Amino acid sequence: MSAAPRARSTEAEDGRRRDLRRPPAPEPLPLPVVDNHTHLDIVDGDDLVDVEELLARAAETGVPHAVQIGCDLPAARWTVQAVERYPALLGGVALHPNEAPVLAAAGELDAALEEIAELARHPRVRVVGETGLDYYRTGPEGVAAQQESFRRHIRLAKELGLALQIHDRDAHDDVLRILAEEGAPERTVFHCFSGDAEMARVCGDAGYYLSFAGNITFKNAEPLREALRAAPQDRLLVETDAPFLTPAPHRGRPNASYLVPVTVRAMAEVTGADLEELCAALGRATEEVYGTW
Repeated sequence: MSAAPRARSTEAEDGRRRDLRRPPAPEPLPLPVVDNHTHLDIVDGDDLVDVEELLARAAETGVPHAVQIGCDLPAARWTVQAVERYPALLGGVALHPNEAPVLAAAGELDAALEEIAELARHPRVRVVGETGLDYYRTGPEGVAAQQESFRRHIRLAKELGLALQIHDRDAHDDVLRILAEEGAPERTVFHCFSGDAEMARVCGDAGYYLSFAGNITFKNAEPLREALRAAPQDRLLVETDAPFLTPAPHRGRPNASYLVPVTVRAMAEVTGADLEELCAALGRATEEVYGTW
């Protein structure tokens, strides 16, 4: 493919060198499940991702399909190339909320959003996302640009009849407010859900889908597990957010779609659900949101 994947740092947040060996494959799931959010365009260090190999490994563990998300212009272009080449992938394109203030300051936000709108018209792009708000990395000076970008992504998803995937970090109230003000798309997904149990109930009552990632396995994630218990099972999705958020016991190592079974089994344990029934529910919700591959 003409676009090169982007590397991320080989150092952990505490400055130690990360273990870049891929974890072993888990036991396959009893029914197929989709990785609802992955970034195959982002790689660890100098690692060269063999997309075909990773997709094959995922299929062997019961994860035959994935949604590839491109959240800046280079990644969105790469995503369109990827969904054309690999039948196992559908795509999502958007400007990540942290991109919006940078583009706005350069006077390039309008042009970037116009290109996203064109890329989103590809028939195998089924998602506008990830978009939303992130007040963790962007300070008050970037809030207006983030909110304007979010509103325009919401309108685009409704215009094209696509699902919306939301990135929400330290911005729960404003995300919910803007969705209410704009009118949420029929299929709205909170990617890597990060709210508490009360927010999970609010989102469930609104008909939103909640996608959980490997961080539900982290020791300090009990509030997230409480949110999972509070969420309606028919609104649950699962994702990797790969190469990030690798589930325990492999935290810190590269994540990929073939590790989804680790998270699904954790979800079943947390909720007390039968594993096969949970897989079936995840499959139904995925098809409701994205259609068929």
